[in-house]
Amino acid sequence: MAIANPTDQAPSTKKYSLDSGIPPIVGKLAFLAIAIFAILMPFLFDPIAGFMDDSITALAFVIMALGLNVVVGFAGLLDLGYVAFFALGAYSVGWFASGFFADANVHIGVTGFITNIPGIHANFLIVLVAAMIVCMIGGVIIGLPTLRLRGDYIAIVTLAFGEIIRVFAVNGDQINLPFGESAKLTAGVNGITPVDQVQLPLPNFADPGIQLFQFGQLNLRPWYWFALTLVFITLFVVIRLRDSRLGRAWIALREDEVAAASMGVPLVKTKLYAYAVGAAIGGVSGAFQASYLSTVNADQFKFSFSIFVLAMVILGGLGSVWGVVVGALLLSLINSYLIPDIFRTVPKDLFGLDFELTDLGFGIFGFLLLIVMVLRPEGLVPERRRQIELHQDIDAGETSFEVRT
Repeated sequence: MAIANPTDQAPSTKKYSLDSGIPPIVGKLAFLAIAIFAILMPFLFDPIAGFMDDSITALAFVIMALGLNVVVGFAGLLDLGYVAFFALGAYSVGWFASGFFADANVHIGVTGFITNIPGIHANFLIVLVAAMIVCMIGGVIIGLPTLRLRGDYIAIVTLAFGEIIRVFAVNGDQINLPFGESAKLTAGVNGITPVDQVQLPLPNFADPGIQLFQFGQLNLRPWYWFALTLVFITLFVVIRLRDSRLGRAWIALREDEVAAASMGVPLVKTKLYAYAVGAAIGGVSGAFQASYLSTVNADQFKFSFSIFVLAMVILGGLGSVWGVVVGALLLSLINSYLIPDIFRTVPKDLFGLDFELTDLGFGIFGFLLLIVMVLRPEGLVPERRRQIELHQDIDAGETSFEVRT
């Protein structure tokens, strides 16, 4: 008579999402509740309230962080120059939706007084597609030199690419283009101002008081809903890519490049796809931000911007879609409220030093990351796979995943 081994256990029937380990039905219900609250939230605040402006900025950062997570979190390619794609997306709006090229007189899909202004004025949706294409080309360009590089060397190349784009943005007013008498590449430190407001093919209501889709600086609700729509679309695309064959190839590349190649994963295509997709998403955020701020300025594209977005990805959890969303919202709101409002009340000579604590913003972010790396190295909302790797003591009966097809 065989004696059952007490260590033998029946396979677990529990299913967990690849992101956080919670049951899929719970995750879907939670997402539905959060989405409904996010859609209705603007009605709780004044249309020009400061919180609305901060929320719009936070949503733009969410899009940026989701794009960087494709490159760093999924494919494991450390990118320190991600701000370059944000800049390319912003300048696409400056080139194709403003009067910057005054010698031109092109109007595509726009109405109103804009049709009387010289320059290139295309509808924002057209410009958004153009920005994605420009950024995808930029992503492929940055991906080609890194095909045979790994680790820190990839970081150095991407850092250089980001700085090259910033230098071109700062000095672009000295670069003459081959068309037009006064056509320049950029406006340098002066920036391209103003940029056309968004015009969407959506109905305006007869009552001016309820024009939900009238974009302007006196009513920030349309900007918020538009940014939220872009976030939802980005989430859908990123999740579908993560669960696709390409997404599995990215994860295999991240875990072990040699093993992935031996299993037939095309390394060149896989890396280039990661850079192209991440760049396109970054371009979407840059294009939206440029249109929202109605300006494109080279001072926006500093190296610290890339580090800020990377901190969001690390804080939320590398490879975790929902973790990245949490990290982006958290750091963005800390940057908007905690640092300016709380530390502004602290006297600058409290410690006998002549500086203001508000100047130590990135130092504070670094301290927060240090705490997270020590106490929760997998991030606030980790990917289940990464959580298991870092905590081998997790019950083996709870490590099954739901396979989505």
